[in-house]
Amino acid sequence: MARYIGPKSRISRRFGEAIFGPDKVLEKRNYPAGQHGNNRRKKSSEYGLMLAEKQKAKYSYGVLERQFRNLFEKASKMSGVTGEVLLQLLESRLDNVVYRLGIAPTRAAARQLVSHKHIVVDGAVVNIPSYSVKPGQIVAVREKSKSLEVIEASLSGFNHSKYPWIEWDESQKAGKYLHVPDRADIPENIKEQMIVELYSK
Repeated sequence: MARYIGPKSRISRRFGEAIFGPDKVLEKRNYPAGQHGNNRRKKSSEYGLMLAEKQKAKYSYGVLERQFRNLFEKASKMSGVTGEVLLQLLESRLDNVVYRLGIAPTRAAARQLVSHKHIVVDGAVVNIPSYSVKPGQIVAVREKSKSLEVIEASLSGFNHSKYPWIEWDESQKAGKYLHVPDRADIPENIKEQMIVELYSK
């Protein structure tokens, strides 16, 4: 499946946020890349700001344009505030749920674990990162994958209580998706209303 595989620090520096996870380069140089990156303070247009929010959301969740557009169309047809519903759909993706459960340190790592069949949903292997997890479903590490070093390292010391919409069972290395998260519980620094306005133009 297509995904962004370019330089991640460059993208994080563009937005001034560690959207792919901890970034040592960003900590040292919190400004856009390039010779004049530290001097560029050009004021963005209203359209530019809206576009930047959409790009930030796409990069944060590891979704490409067509997939993101399809999710927006789906969100716009559902009941509720379109921007919030869009974020809820993104949060319900299997790769994101695996990341939120602490099974993987980043969404990219979570996507890889899913693609390589290390994750099961309600006991059945699911290798589609974009699979939409439903409330009540159990997302777990496959039995033969529980001793993988990357999973053990990621779970070590992870605070499972910070996301109230998921419940973790350490003994089973499994998490239950309790309910769709409220906007206030989604920690991403994304102005979703600007994305709605962009697509409404």
